[in-house]
Amino acid sequence: MADTALVDPETGLTQAQLAARHGLRVAGERPSLAEYSRRLWSYRHFIAAYANAKLVASYSNAKLGQVWQVLTPLTNALVYYLIFGVVLAQNDMPNFIAYLTTGLFIFNFTQSAVLAGTQSISGNLGLIRALHFPRASLPLAATLTQFQQLLASMIVLVGIVLVTGEPITLKWLMVVPALLLQAVFNAGIVMVVARMGAKASDLKQVMPFILRTWMYGSGVLYSVSLFERLPGWATTVVQFNPMLVYIELARYSLLEQAPLLNESLAQLWLVGAAWAVLAGVGGFIYFWRGEQEYGRG
Repeated sequence: MADTALVDPETGLTQAQLAARHGLRVAGERPSLAEYSRRLWSYRHFIAAYANAKLVASYSNAKLGQVWQVLTPLTNALVYYLIFGVVLAQNDMPNFIAYLTTGLFIFNFTQSAVLAGTQSISGNLGLIRALHFPRASLPLAATLTQFQQLLASMIVLVGIVLVTGEPITLKWLMVVPALLLQAVFNAGIVMVVARMGAKASDLKQVMPFILRTWMYGSGVLYSVSLFERLPGWATTVVQFNPMLVYIELARYSLLEQAPLLNESLAQLWLVGAAWAVLAGVGGFIYFWRGEQEYGRG
């Protein structure tokens, strides 16, 4: 009886068939993955402009403006060095301050991107409900904003590395692909937490605790050689921690005597690339599957 009511008496077609005949589609319908990717690429200029606007706006009320892009990571580095390098005397390795700041800046890239991504959907509901565009533009813009912040941090980091006596070598070039792999990894993770944050607004309250735990397990504030005291299986698990991998790659590139938990450089690159592909592709698909849900309810 229900099916009969849906049939148009003049044409004998169902409503779905009539809609298909006239090219009508469900509002907000999720496009195919290939079509979604194409649309997202066409919005690349919007993503870049939106990321730049967010970056400028974040410092618009500060008297020193975008100078804080450099002052913030430098201040963080000084505070952590005071605690771990002076007060706790955690300086039993060559050039501890460069070792510490490299770990801090690399981890902060992921930490800031994840925190911003958690609210990239829930914090932009007005924009989402007013305009039609691929929603992945928002978490990608959040990642790009933090990548721009990272570039400013790297200027500070290079200065610290040089001032503390590290020589310029060809290994420095390796930091570029390492950061690009981390950026892809971040983009995937940000899209995952963006979809989760769109459903659970309390995620932004929990995420700082998760990230703090992740930081302590990534050898940011101390020598990674301490992980060798763990049971064999635990050390193996830690070696596959993506943040530890990206931090070790950066430290190996910039520092002459940085201790590595994983002695195989080839394995470090392989694991780093695998995490970038897994998070980047998996995160994109996961976010795409929820495209029609964002901004509703």
